[in-house]
Amino acid sequence: MLRTNQLFLNYLEDLYEKQERKEDIIIRSFSKGERIFTQNEKPSKIMLIKEGITKCFFVEENDKEYIVEFLGKGEITGEIELIRNIPCLCSIEAVTDVIVYAVAVPYFKNLIKTDLSLNNLLLDVFAERIVNTSRRASYQQLYAAEHTLAQLLELQAQQEIEISKEDMAAYLGITVRSLNRTLKNLEK
Repeated sequence: MLRTNQLFLNYLEDLYEKQERKEDIIIRSFSKGERIFTQNEKPSKIMLIKEGITKCFFVEENDKEYIVEFLGKGEITGEIELIRNIPCLCSIEAVTDVIVYAVAVPYFKNLIKTDLSLNNLLLDVFAERIVNTSRRASYQQLYAAEHTLAQLLELQAQQEIEISKEDMAAYLGITVRSLNRTLKNLEK
């Protein structure tokens, strides 16, 4: 539901402190609602969330949004696009104010070639994404939307954030109208 990765955050904080060229990793801020990456555009940096929450989503050909995941501190974005040399698969937007470590592409490419720790962290990230995707797909098949909606409402309360009905519906893969019916069922 909300993915975080403290090990990756620790790794990048350490790299940031020890970097020789200050332009290799910079800290950037994004306001709530601001786009960090846009689907189908080429990323200019690799981003690792230092603070805040983002949503990772894509827009289908019918202009419907589908939220893949909510990302928190320590989550990396743009690395798949860099490795595959492709435009952004999804858009990333700040749900809260967000601070990121923005890593220069040439520096990141060099790290991939030379830093075994980074490669192990990336392997863990990729494996975790596969597991999460499989779990989420099975949950959507096995459980009613009420179950996942209850988890989403719990996340909202725990993180003290406001998730719009449109975003909730996009995460559940349902319409806002269906979401409203589901919310009424939960109230009963």
